[in-house]
Amino acid sequence: MGNVEPSHAFFADKLEQAKIHFERALDCKHTEFDDLYPYMIEHPQFFWYKRYVAWSELLTIVKLAVELEMPWTEHFTDRQAEYIRNRVMSSKVLDYWYETNESKEHVG
Repeated sequence: MGNVEPSHAFFADKLEQAKIHFERALDCKHTEFDDLYPYMIEHPQFFWYKRYVAWSELLTIVKLAVELEMPWTEHFTDRQAEYIRNRVMSSKVLDYWYETNESKEHVG
């Protein structure tokens, strides 16, 4: 194989796919992971593991983009980008990935 110059469009597409994969896992929607391990659906830890796999994929794509000095933060909100920079998928990431100011409930 010769030198292959990765394009910004290629990484932008891979980053978008990884983001969608993570968000589908976060929402407990079908992903290709379900097809690879259909028996796992019967186990309670399945959804946590599925999210972990998708999160790892997202972090890997972002790491490659950073190493290649390609922009990645524009695909995420500021809060999401900060979660990715912190690299730890905590309950905070799971609970607030989609949070917007409009979604906050007010007690009154």
